Amino acid sequence: MYVVVVLLQTLILPLASGAVELVASGGDPILVFGRWFLFWGVGTRLMLAGAVQVVRPAFTMRDILGQADSGTLVVVQELGFANLAMGTLSVIGAFTPGWWAAAAIPGAIFLGQAGLRHVLRPEKGLEERVATWTDLLVAAVMIVFVGRITLG
Repeated sequence: MYVVVVLLQTLILPLASGAVELVASGGDPILVFGRWFLFWGVGTRLMLAGAVQVVRPAFTMRDILGQADSGTLVVVQELGFANLAMGTLSVIGAFTPGWWAAAAIPGAIFLGQAGLRHVLRPEKGLEERVATWTDLLVAAVMIVFVGRITLG
């Protein structure tokens, strides 16, 4: 189920939402798709991840990272609070053009660094492999989106 939800949030829903908007309204494809990746790939993804980390920190430790150390569950919950904050900013920011860069930059930094950190882990299960590559994909889209916003 985790893999399906992550692929929906980081690939299928942003692409579908952007395609529908472009067909219906037109616009700059980088801004349209960037905004939908901000909403789905950063916003809803981090909000959902944050909620799960706060309520069920053992899921992240066991099923995503393959760790059994229950001593770090408080840290996972605190990560959840940060994810909730970034996700909320991104969901709101996706519909507030003046906030686009402010919402996208933390998402790009966080997901990019998380993805690189996952790359360095030699043994990964399916869930962590999906998290790795979708983190890097969304970070790259956010970098292009911020570049388009700031550089024109």
